Amino acid sequence: MWTGRTTIIGAAALTVTALATVPARAEAADATVVPVQVTGDPAKRFNLVVMGDGYTTADMAKFRADLDKHLNDLWTIEPFKSYRSYINVYAVEIPSAESGVSCDPDLSSPHRTTPLGMAFWSGCRQDGLQRLLVMDSAAAKKYADLVPGTNAGNRQILAMANSDTYGGAGGTYATSSGGNAMSALIAPHELGHSLGGLDDEYDYYQRGVPGGVYAGPEPTSIHHTLLTVDQMKAEKQKWWRWLGERSEAGGVIGRYEGGLYFSKGVWRPSRHSMMKTLGYYYDQVARERMTQRVSGKVDIVQAQTPTEAPVGADRVLWVETMHPTGHQLSVTWTADGKVVGKSPNLDLKRLHLKKGTHTVTATVTDPTGFVRDPAVRGSSALTQVRTWTVDTALTTPPDNVPVDFTSSTPTDKAVSAESVVYAETTHPARSAPAVRWELDGRRVSGSERDIALGSLRLRSGTHTLVARVGSKSLTWTVDAQRPTVRFRLSEAAQTRPRPGRTPEYVFDGPFTMKLTGADDRAGVVVSEFRVDGDGWFNYFGWPTDSSAPWRFSENGTVIDSLTYGRLPKGRHTVEYRAIDAAGNVARPGKFIVTLR
Repeated sequence: MWTGRTTIIGAAALTVTALATVPARAEAADATVVPVQVTGDPAKRFNLVVMGDGYTTADMAKFRADLDKHLNDLWTIEPFKSYRSYINVYAVEIPSAESGVSCDPDLSSPHRTTPLGMAFWSGCRQDGLQRLLVMDSAAAKKYADLVPGTNAGNRQILAMANSDTYGGAGGTYATSSGGNAMSALIAPHELGHSLGGLDDEYDYYQRGVPGGVYAGPEPTSIHHTLLTVDQMKAEKQKWWRWLGERSEAGGVIGRYEGGLYFSKGVWRPSRHSMMKTLGYYYDQVARERMTQRVSGKVDIVQAQTPTEAPVGADRVLWVETMHPTGHQLSVTWTADGKVVGKSPNLDLKRLHLKKGTHTVTATVTDPTGFVRDPAVRGSSALTQVRTWTVDTALTTPPDNVPVDFTSSTPTDKAVSAESVVYAETTHPARSAPAVRWELDGRRVSGSERDIALGSLRLRSGTHTLVARVGSKSLTWTVDAQRPTVRFRLSEAAQTRPRPGRTPEYVFDGPFTMKLTGADDRAGVVVSEFRVDGDGWFNYFGWPTDSSAPWRFSENGTVIDSLTYGRLPKGRHTVEYRAIDAAGNVARPGKFIVTLR
């Protein structure tokens, strides 16, 4: 939310680890598990289990639409965008006998009997927070357990209330309202708590009430500190590796006062990251933690040649890795400490090993630029090693394994022109099946198991990508067509067309801006804007009405004790863009506004 140089917008509700008394929970109706996105075996993936509460059978279409909006926003946010392939999404549809949830929006509102017992006001408490949306955690676990292959270690529960009221909570489980204009942004904030262990960066507890002065010790939070910039650098503490860089959430990574519900005496890395202000991205500090946590929910080495017994020097060793959608993992093979290969397969015959036994290792590392801490980089979340003993006296018997594909990037949805597409194959003991890649009928270069489409520089249109191995093939549709976005402003006092240059609009008072994204394919299009080069901000409409345009004014608009749309008098550059369901990003457009 743009408010000039100072953002004072609160984000979603507070972190909760224990849920208070909630209204009575109805016994389960027939819940249905619906696979929404399946990238692999749930036992080997991070599983996001989303369930709704207060959605009747007649409301179920609304639940699906709410979920669709939530997910499309989530896939535009790093690291979920780059690691989408690590995540399965399952919806648990639970018909409720009553529509809506308890104490919504007021304590005097009805108490409803729903499967998850969701309720605002911290569970309908007189001393509760209105926006704190809680539920019966035991009920949530029971419904999540319906999803085969998932457990507390490999899943995250997100529960959505059938409500248009702003609210949510983060802790063991995350909650958000389903239909508020900002609901799809509440969810990633709460996942920051539940999955990332991140803290709120608000400088208040009760909205409209300053948070006071922090008087405690150095916070354990990775994104709060008492240290100065010089101390962080000298002591190599907190976010010292990111200091001075442009923040993904706008401004630069530095030291900004306020956080942990205190206005003074404690500092955070960015002016307005997602953990402070809904609509902006995670800054680099939070993104590094979220990358670690998402990747830590899977094994980046999914399978390999068995390591338990020695193998002969006449066979092919292999590893199957995870495949981020935005980049490729690196594989390094060593034999007796010497680097001998960089691909997912290693043909031992080509090494001409001397008689005897040898040690061969495969080290798989995620080279993502989202991580700078060597301890995180070297952790099992981002680096894994497999080791074999090779005995030249052993002979590998023929296994007659047929050549075929075993797993791949899903083929039922279009992939973007910047995606990394992968295809894993079977693993005959003495050979490595070669995957051949074709684009629109022409051979193109790719690695043994994946291809970075960005290197092909597809500019527009729809293309067909084919992977072949032996007589088998897989086909994907590549969506290289960027979405479009149009802006519409309220009537200006003066318009300056500026032919060949950025148009300028002059306003003598408040004005509105509406962004409308469109695409040539089905799916939600997410629009964004930024002002004077600040962070890209999710255009969700207006906080009280998603269909209403954004309103800019010199002093902003106060809604529920928070100020939206503050824009100082003067000349400003507004940029705007859109992101489609495949992940293609529109080239930004821009215009100039002068508020006088």
